[in-house]
Amino acid sequence: MTTPTRPDLVLLDFDAWANERLFDACEALDDAALDRTFEMGIGSLRATFAHDLGAMIGWTGVLRGEEDPFAAMRDDPPRTIEAFRLRQREANAAFRAAALEGDFADVINREREGTTHTFTRGGILAHVTTHSMHHRAQCINMLRQLGIEDLPESSVFQWMNAHPPTE
Repeated sequence: MTTPTRPDLVLLDFDAWANERLFDACEALDDAALDRTFEMGIGSLRATFAHDLGAMIGWTGVLRGEEDPFAAMRDDPPRTIEAFRLRQREANAAFRAAALEGDFADVINREREGTTHTFTRGGILAHVTTHSMHHRAQCINMLRQLGIEDLPESSVFQWMNAHPPTE
């Protein structure tokens, strides 16, 4: 696979790669560790995974013009790391397709609680990928507090080092 150079594709590929690294780091954790409460973000690793997954699915729905795009956040989330990994892969693929199916300048309106919010397709792509990065940083801090020493790579810089461009 050729390493992308367009910023949109870099963000999308990096996001999927960083999620995989995070799931790898969490594979051996038991339920107690996944559900341990921390005074940050959503509160636990499992809750943060569910939030991030639901947000990506929801914003995919916004891009597609769905009536209730965040309905998936009300569904029961996956319970295992492998189930999260599979659902996240599906969500990444669907978000990528929706984000790239139009122009980044496309204006998208979303009604929420009686207020209309106006976004661009490019703004949604930037929001979703940076939202995930923000929560991954919280998860890495949670892993550190759990005593995990081999923390996952999680920066665009690390992704670039792992995926150097071909000449």
